[in-house]
Amino acid sequence: MNQQGKHIIIIGPAHPLRGGLASYNERLAHEFQNKGNKVTIYTFSLQYPGFLFPGTTQFSTEPEPSDLNIRVCINSVNPINWLLIGNEIKKIKPDLIVVRYWLPFMGPSLGTILRIVKQNKKTRIVCIADNIIPHEKRPGDLPFTKYFLNAVDACITMSEQVLTDLKGINPTMPAKFVAHPLYDNFGEKIEKSSARKILNIDENISIVLFFGFIRKYKGLDILFESISMLKKSNYLKGQIKFLIAGEFYEDRKSYDELIAKLGIEEDLILRTDFIPDSEVKNYLCAADVVIQPYRSATQSGVTPLAYHFEIPMIVTNVGGLPALVPHEKVGLVSEPDALSISNTIQHFFAENPNRFLPGLIEEKKKYSWDVMANEIMSS
Repeated sequence: MNQQGKHIIIIGPAHPLRGGLASYNERLAHEFQNKGNKVTIYTFSLQYPGFLFPGTTQFSTEPEPSDLNIRVCINSVNPINWLLIGNEIKKIKPDLIVVRYWLPFMGPSLGTILRIVKQNKKTRIVCIADNIIPHEKRPGDLPFTKYFLNAVDACITMSEQVLTDLKGINPTMPAKFVAHPLYDNFGEKIEKSSARKILNIDENISIVLFFGFIRKYKGLDILFESISMLKKSNYLKGQIKFLIAGEFYEDRKSYDELIAKLGIEEDLILRTDFIPDSEVKNYLCAADVVIQPYRSATQSGVTPLAYHFEIPMIVTNVGGLPALVPHEKVGLVSEPDALSISNTIQHFFAENPNRFLPGLIEEKKKYSWDVMANEIMSS
């Protein structure tokens, strides 16, 4: 497909919805526009029913992007809406639809809309698949996903694991892996001292940052066990604090109970409200290292954030994380258990954390929005 002068529709979360998917879709829309294309984002008027959304609110407090055309119109649970939106887009006859798929619950609505659009015999449909097999499984996952996949022409995955999962369900689907681009839409890197001042954090201690929504598969409880081990060995000595920045997407009671049981309250800095886009850089730039103690993973939106702000990472050896974080080049890879993570934290601070900066600067060059946009348009 020619790289400019096309009408492209992105279907997925965008303002007034919040979160990583919305930020990604808006940044991708800007990239397509920069290439001379007309772009419209179709987002949700109702994304999730309440029982599927564990956070406090689905909506952003940030101002609406003034330079994007966003249609707030898709209702994920109303089949009449699916027919209306499908017919609307069918008549528009866009050259390309880029649709996000991250949760099987979205399969019926998105699959139905896309089937109607395909009746125009013109529009090519490319899916960006964040997950094919969800982290938390529910009845209907597989048939919903198959229904959706049968309505698209090609897929982009941002981890090799998701590509493997996709091929296991639909072996003939044209699909390729393209690395998650850097989140460069959260502002430029600022001095660590400035970030610490904004967050009211001591400049003279080391900070390990856990960033993002708190869900079981992300292993925050494993990290807490690691902190307890480090504390018992008298390693922390009040000189290392763990900054937990992100909203609970499950009941926080078990985490509070674990913190009390382990006696690690004084070793934590808890900022467990949703972090608005405008404040993201403060948390990343305040950190010495970003830690992802995940039990399982496909790709992670936190990794490209760390790359953009040139912060080294400690990740666990699960899913696509080790491929994204070359060991001893941009950070360290640990096994997903408390002992290994505690040993890896000690190894990280045993030498100057700045040793990873040259590797981060070199490795981040791979992750560009230009590459992603071009790969989508050539799919």
